Amino acid sequence: MPNLSNRGNDAPSSPIRKLASFAEQAKTAGKQIFHLNIGQPDIPSPKEALEAIKQDESDVVEYGPTQGKPSLRRIYANYYRKFEAYLETEDVFVTTGASEAILFAMAACCNPGDEIIIPEPFYANYTGFANFCSAKIVPIPSYLEDGFNLPEIGHFKNKITDQTKAILLCNPGNPTGKVYSREDLIAILDLVMEHDLFLIVDEVYKEFCYDKKFISVLEFEQAKEHVIVVDSVSKIYSLCGARIGFLSTRNKAIQSAVLKFAQMRLCPPHHGQQLAEVSFQYRYPYIDEVKGEYRLRRDTLYAELQKIENISIYLPEGAFYIIAGLPVDDAETFCQWLLSDFSYKNKTVMFSPAAGFYHDESLGKNQIRIAFVLNPAAIREAMECLREGLKVYNKALVSTSQGA
Repeated sequence: MPNLSNRGNDAPSSPIRKLASFAEQAKTAGKQIFHLNIGQPDIPSPKEALEAIKQDESDVVEYGPTQGKPSLRRIYANYYRKFEAYLETEDVFVTTGASEAILFAMAACCNPGDEIIIPEPFYANYTGFANFCSAKIVPIPSYLEDGFNLPEIGHFKNKITDQTKAILLCNPGNPTGKVYSREDLIAILDLVMEHDLFLIVDEVYKEFCYDKKFISVLEFEQAKEHVIVVDSVSKIYSLCGARIGFLSTRNKAIQSAVLKFAQMRLCPPHHGQQLAEVSFQYRYPYIDEVKGEYRLRRDTLYAELQKIENISIYLPEGAFYIIAGLPVDDAETFCQWLLSDFSYKNKTVMFSPAAGFYHDESLGKNQIRIAFVLNPAAIREAMECLREGLKVYNKALVSTSQGA
């Protein structure tokens, strides 16, 4: 039998979907599961966008422009003016989700063996994309105890080597919900300009900032040759399956490389672009209403978590995630147990073990990521399951220990 490639062997599994088989078994057993493991909103997509798809009378779904539809790129560039970022249409590429944008950005910046510095915990798929590009992630820990503040700039300086090509941030953060301040971003931008590095910023959750203003790195003209921003319609418009993302940069060399990568996959999805274009045209009051709903869900979740003894939490400033530290030795074992061995009123809850969001998995051993993507009533029930589950789980551990 032929041997699999090293790239195939080394590709990491998704921590978000890691326990999916246990969830399926729980459903087969008749349990209701509250899915707080994945960032799949339950909020309806814009009705105008869905109606536009229904009215499409095209006889042929043909190839489109490699960079994406000019009308969508123009609308997106104009949309970013609300963040004091002044893009031209040619600065914007439509991609097959933010995933492709991240992959294109890394591939354009990095040679095999080059290093990308990222504060951890971080979106788990960054590891897979870096592996695919034969790049190396260099993590800098941030900590739950201070709400995952950006690490001191000195920690970034200490990690820079001759192989460093980029720093990658997620703002607001997935999985932390951290929103970086203007001062944070300026400090990082000064560093990348001093060392002639790229700064890749994932701004997918920019519309969901609850306690402070979102600042896009595209605002800073002085760093325009260094900055690449990736984005998506998946979260803000509840269009995860449309698979439409964006890569924006003013760096002409990066644009040239991204164009060649994009030509190899021909064009982004036709109907996904239709959904995105109409959604941007009807973005208000839709975005404001959705943001208000997520703020309510965040506040509900935080209030419910405060009722649970011996857990570590903070108030996330953006996105729709929180990392929580649990009074267990191994959160993955506990999350699996919730699905395979536990139910409360014939219901249970699914989380993502947070260790998978760390490069050093020992840092998140007792942590989970909770996605507050369900309505407040469902969140309350889910937290009731968590509260009762922890009681039963820890009693079982005590009994086992005494029996031994």
